[in-house]
Amino acid sequence: MPISTVIINATDVRRSADFYTTHLEAQVVESGDDRVVLDVVTARIELRATPVDGPASTWVPDDQQRGFRHVGFKVDRVDWRAAALKAAGVPFHLDPLDAEGGVRICFFYDPDGTLLELVEGDLQYAEVLDADLVAAERALGVPDRPRFDHVAVTVADRDATDAFYAPLGFGFMGTIEQPHDPRGFHIGYLKSGPTVLEVFTYDAGTRGRTPQPDVPGFAAAEVAGLDGPRPDGAVALPGASRGDRLTDPDGLVLAVTERIDA
Repeated sequence: MPISTVIINATDVRRSADFYTTHLEAQVVESGDDRVVLDVVTARIELRATPVDGPASTWVPDDQQRGFRHVGFKVDRVDWRAAALKAAGVPFHLDPLDAEGGVRICFFYDPDGTLLELVEGDLQYAEVLDADLVAAERALGVPDRPRFDHVAVTVADRDATDAFYAPLGFGFMGTIEQPHDPRGFHIGYLKSGPTVLEVFTYDAGTRGRTPQPDVPGFAAAEVAGLDGPRPDGAVALPGASRGDRLTDPDGLVLAVTERIDA
């Protein structure tokens, strides 16, 4: 059951739709005053209107904060896309660089502060845990336009995260290490279909955050067609406009299009 949609709350839906169609070549699937759905090849982005004067987000760009961290897209070339973003005045979190695992990456923000990543190249895992999943990932090839790849999350316990997502169809694909990070930074990759959960852990520890699915920015990762018993460790949130909302044990909000029984 791959991630089918990334739901993002936008204080100006038209502005955000223009951002994603211009800079990430997203294609409009549905369009309305309060909701726009965009195709990003292997999933969709759903922009939902949210009040400008609502509660402030407590999300901070410190990956030791548990829960949602960023949305990643595979691209053909990072540098020229980053140059175009900078020329348009898009705020950056991290300029293009060569990262562990043999990929080139950069990080920037959408109009409501959602952190986005561009990734060029196939990851060379420090440890391959499922060769078939790695082969399936690489078979996707170089995208003609930016392709949704992953949602990144920080968790307290990687094994517990693996156990939570395994019944939802995610397999543990491989790991990357960050040997120069003094915090003891480790990354694991859980894959379902063409989409990935990038899982951060830290030997130095992490901090919790109360989920805020209604503030500007990232709202939820939607898993379509999920039904049956609620996963162990899931916490129910008040219902959204369609489907149910749950959190995983680290506060990542999951939206589902089929009801999950308590």
